[in-house]
Amino acid sequence: MKVIRIKYFSEEIEKLSFIAGKSDWVDLRAAKEVALKKGEFALIPLGVGMELPNGYEAHVIPRSSTYKNFGILQANSYGLVDESYCGDHDEWFFPALAVRDTVIHVNDRICQFRIMKHQPEIVFEETDTLSAEDRGGFGSTGRQ
Repeated sequence: MKVIRIKYFSEEIEKLSFIAGKSDWVDLRAAKEVALKKGEFALIPLGVGMELPNGYEAHVIPRSSTYKNFGILQANSYGLVDESYCGDHDEWFFPALAVRDTVIHVNDRICQFRIMKHQPEIVFEETDTLSAEDRGGFGSTGRQ
């Protein structure tokens, strides 16, 4: 079991919890009420900062219901927080782009994260052929 030291920047949000057996993603909540008009951008504070274990990073993505419920997209598509972002002022934020007028309230669950080990060191070896059968096309179907 990994222990992660966490600092809360808001007393209004619910404390984080890992629910074993349900999912290995942990919900993050808005720590401030944010009103956005269609087309506006905001960094929504998540009210937490963490000391991730050495060799780990956090992957932050929207919850599956975020777009439907709030009409926002994560502007960087996929958030990455590495273990060096762990100072007393290093609060996590959600970069939101509104596709409709919306209000995000304190404690609304807008995104989720999980921690992962860093990719191991890799070396690329150039070749003229690959060992798998050529399916043609692209994607999992191999059709164009």
